[in-house]
Amino acid sequence: MPSDQLTRRSLLQGSAVIAAAAPALAPAGAAAAARSKAKEGTGMIPVELTVNGREVHLQLDPRTTLLDALREHLHLTGTKKGCDQGQCGACTVIVEGRRINSCLTLAVMHDGDKVTTIEGLGTPDALHPMQRAFITHDGYQCGYCTPGQICSAVAVLEEIAAGIPSHVTGDLNQVALSDHELRERMSGNICRCAAYPNIIAAMNDVAGETKA
Repeated sequence: MPSDQLTRRSLLQGSAVIAAAAPALAPAGAAAAARSKAKEGTGMIPVELTVNGREVHLQLDPRTTLLDALREHLHLTGTKKGCDQGQCGACTVIVEGRRINSCLTLAVMHDGDKVTTIEGLGTPDALHPMQRAFITHDGYQCGYCTPGQICSAVAVLEEIAAGIPSHVTGDLNQVALSDHELRERMSGNICRCAAYPNIIAAMNDVAGETKA
């Protein structure tokens, strides 16, 4: 065999040498750029919120949901994690006057927003009217869904008072309070204990106090 003929063994040996030498031959700037690029997806982002009237400043992974920011970072565990898919309503909080499923939205999307959780509605010594009505009408059993139910119920009455229609509103010019309206608007909040009639009674009770 001619001495200058390329053999399979020599080709593999040469490739291994080149591969081993490649990192040493790479420019230092390229390596630094690679490290920087690797960190891009894990950088923390500053997020400012006003939660229950108090300004908070957080450094969060951009993938953090508002629910996890409240529970894991601010330790406001009244807001519950149920299905984590936006179907049960246990994580309902009020953001800028509107109720939302906090498990379906990222905290960074609410930078600068005002957030109200169940802890911000009332205290054991000074209950919100809706909290008091839930107790009076036994609007809960196990209580797991109750924080989301109460936050949603508060927002629902404000929606009706503001004349915001729902899918079952008959007269768009005059949104009337009715059990039908309340059930439709609260349909996104699931109660496995089926305390729905008591919840509607509690909401009607608070609506009556508001009118008075």
